[in-house]
Amino acid sequence: MQIYNIEKQHKKGKLHAIERINMLLDANSFFEINSQISHNSVNFGMDKKNIPYDGVITGFGTIEGQKVGIYAQDFTIMGGTLGKQHGFKITQIIKTCIKAKCPIIGINDSGGARIHEGIDSLAGYGEIFYYNTLASGYVPQISIIAGPCAGGAVYSPGLTDFVFLIDDISKMFVTGPKVVKSVMNEDVTLDQLGGTEIHSSKSGVAHFRAKNEKECFYQVKQLLNIIPHYYGENKDIINSEYKLKRNNNIYNLLPKKSNLSYDIVPIIYSILDDNSFIEIQEYFAKNSIVGFGRISNILVGIVANQPKYLAGVLDCDSSDKISRFVRYCDSFDIPLITFTDVPGFLPGLQQESKGIIRHGAKILYAYSEATVPKINVIIRKAYGGAYIAMCSKHLGADFIFAWPSAEIAVMGAESAVSVLYEKEMKKSINVNEFCQEKIKLYNDYFINPKLAAQRGYIDEIIEPKDTRKILYKTLILLSEKKDIALVKKKHGNIPL
Repeated sequence: MQIYNIEKQHKKGKLHAIERINMLLDANSFFEINSQISHNSVNFGMDKKNIPYDGVITGFGTIEGQKVGIYAQDFTIMGGTLGKQHGFKITQIIKTCIKAKCPIIGINDSGGARIHEGIDSLAGYGEIFYYNTLASGYVPQISIIAGPCAGGAVYSPGLTDFVFLIDDISKMFVTGPKVVKSVMNEDVTLDQLGGTEIHSSKSGVAHFRAKNEKECFYQVKQLLNIIPHYYGENKDIINSEYKLKRNNNIYNLLPKKSNLSYDIVPIIYSILDDNSFIEIQEYFAKNSIVGFGRISNILVGIVANQPKYLAGVLDCDSSDKISRFVRYCDSFDIPLITFTDVPGFLPGLQQESKGIIRHGAKILYAYSEATVPKINVIIRKAYGGAYIAMCSKHLGADFIFAWPSAEIAVMGAESAVSVLYEKEMKKSINVNEFCQEKIKLYNDYFINPKLAAQRGYIDEIIEPKDTRKILYKTLILLSEKKDIALVKKKHGNIPL
C-alpha cells in the first residue's frame, strides 16, 4: 500500500499507522481490507478532496501465530478524523472479529469527529459503540491511544476491555483545554487534562502505561499471550499437570505482627508460575491488585488487597477496579483466586460523599454474579463488610481457605473491646490492664480462623507452603463446574 506523509508523524516523535501495524503483527501477516473506501461527503469542498482509505487502515493479521483484527487511524490524513465511512470500516472489522472469534485491536490517533460531515460523523461513532458493546465479553477488545483521542472518540476505548497509554503521546479527554477555559475558566494543559499520569493513576481509564510505542506493543503481545482470544477458548485445566514450585520462603513474606504493612505481590509470585503474573491497572487504586497468572499453566484471575497502601482497605476506586476485573474474568471463563487481607471499607466524609455504598455494592454484585470457579485464601485480616465483599462463602465462593494467621471478625480487637466494654472501662481502676485482658480474650475467641471453620464459613485452615498445591487441586476439581440453579431472568441491575 502507499504510505502518506510518514515524515509528519516522525517529526512528532510518533510512528505512522502502517508502521504501528507492522511492528505489532507478525512479519508479513497483515492483509488490508476496504482499502479503496473513501468519504462520500460533498460539503465544505470535500467533493474535491482525496482522503486515502478515509484516514484509517483496517485489516487482519497474526500475533505469535494467533489471528487478530486491527485498525489504525492515520493522523496524517485529515488528522485521523472520523467520518461516516471511516466509522463504517471500523465497525466492519469489529463485526468480522466477532464472527471469526478473534481479538480486535484499535490504534487511536485522531482529532475526533470530522466536522465537515456533521451528524454523519456522529453516526459513525454511534455504530462503533454499538458493536463494541456486542463484542464485549465475547472477544477481547484492546485500545491503544497513540495520539489524541478526544470528544466522542474516547467512548469507544472506554467500552473496550483494556486501554494502553504511551507517555508523552497519549491524550484522552472529552473536552480540550480551550473549551475548559472558556466554559469553566480553568487553565489546564493537555497532560493535566488527559495525559498518561491522570488516566493511569487517578481516573482509572487506563489499564497499562508504557514509556514508548515499542514497549506498548510488547505489553499488548504479553497480554494476548495469556488471555483467551474468545469466549469458550479457556481450556487450560483439562491438559494440566501439577508442577512443584519451591516456595518455602513464603513464611518470611508475612510480618509476624498483624499491624505491620507488607507487600502482597511477593506472596502472589511465590504461588503462581514463574514470570506468569501480569498486573492490570498497576498505578490505579494501589490498595488493591488485579491481574492474570498461571498455576501449573492454568490461567487464573488474581484479586488481592494490598496492605502496602492504605492497609489494603476497600474504597471507591478499588471497588470499581476489582468489580470490573471480576466481571471480565467471568465473561471469559477465567477462574478467580482472591487473596484477602482487608481491615474494612475506608471510612470518612470523602468516601461517603463519593458513594462508597454504591461502589462497594459493585464488588458484592460482581462476585455474587460470577459463575466461574471462585477460590479465596484469607491471609490475614478479613473484617466486617469487607470480609463479605472479598469473595466470601456468603457470596458463592466455592472454596475458602485460611492461613493460621487469618483474623476473621466484625472488627479488630481494640475497636471491638472499646464498643463492647465501654461502660466497664469507665468504671475500671486500671483501664489499660482491663483492656489488654479483654483484647486477649477477644483475640483468643474471635480473631482466628477456628470459629469460622467451625461454622463452615471457611473450608480448611492450611499452611502457607501448601497454598499452591491446594489451589491447583481445587481448580482441577472445579474444572467442570456447573451452577446448581440459575434464576431465569433477562438480567440484573448492577449498581453503577
